[in-house]
Amino acid sequence: MWQTKIKESSDFLKKRIKKIPKIAIILGSGLGQLIEHVTKLEEIEYSEIPHFLKSSVHGHKGTLIHAIYNGVEVLILNGRIHYYEGYSMQMMTFPIRLLHSLGVNKLILSNAAGGLNPTFKVGDVMLIKDHLNFMGNNPLIGKIEEESNSRFVSMDEPYSKRIISLASKIAEQKGFNLQKGVYTGLSGPYYGTPSESKAFFILGADAVGMSTVPENIVAKSLKMEVFAMSVITDLAVIGMNEDVSHEEVLQAATKASPVLLQLLYELLPQL
Repeated sequence: MWQTKIKESSDFLKKRIKKIPKIAIILGSGLGQLIEHVTKLEEIEYSEIPHFLKSSVHGHKGTLIHAIYNGVEVLILNGRIHYYEGYSMQMMTFPIRLLHSLGVNKLILSNAAGGLNPTFKVGDVMLIKDHLNFMGNNPLIGKIEEESNSRFVSMDEPYSKRIISLASKIAEQKGFNLQKGVYTGLSGPYYGTPSESKAFFILGADAVGMSTVPENIVAKSLKMEVFAMSVITDLAVIGMNEDVSHEEVLQAATKASPVLLQLLYELLPQL
């Protein structure tokens, strides 16, 4: 079933985009400012793409853009759907399987996240080096349709050490600070309790959010190289917890966008 849907979506996009880039970027909450800085070659509403679902969450526009950024052609997914919207893990990760079928082999993920590490500040960009899956589900559960796909995926290197190293060198050269850490994926949609934040930090988490992990798992099962970044939009640190709204998260992500934009600008030509 999924393979048929993927083929129909893939055939549609191949008619609209003659040369598919090898790199794709998924933009998280409030991180759509990248779109203002790229040269657009094609912009397609998610609703136009067969079987493609649009997020109901504010801050996720729902467009697929073929663009050029610093001389590099990329596919940009401006918005994602989330598990807490009521979709299955298979629906949530459909875009990853579609990108793979189009020939994309490098995936850049971004998200807005709450900081658990007490050294983090709102506005920091954290390179994700590993994750904890506390979403209560896994996108590889169920029937595996791809012949080359294995459900028993090695996660020894979930996020590309090569690209993390490149990004770190760029940050050092350009003089801006990047954090590195472990991301915890939760189903959401409520923001964590103080006890939950404490537990995740004890387990080794530096930030917490409601996306990215399922996308990473499917991408790794398809042998894609994955790089991911979190923009720290609020602090879930013990003793520093404050009420936070989705609007405040979007505002914080927007303010932090310049660092992310500069990093991507320098990074893409090196991939």
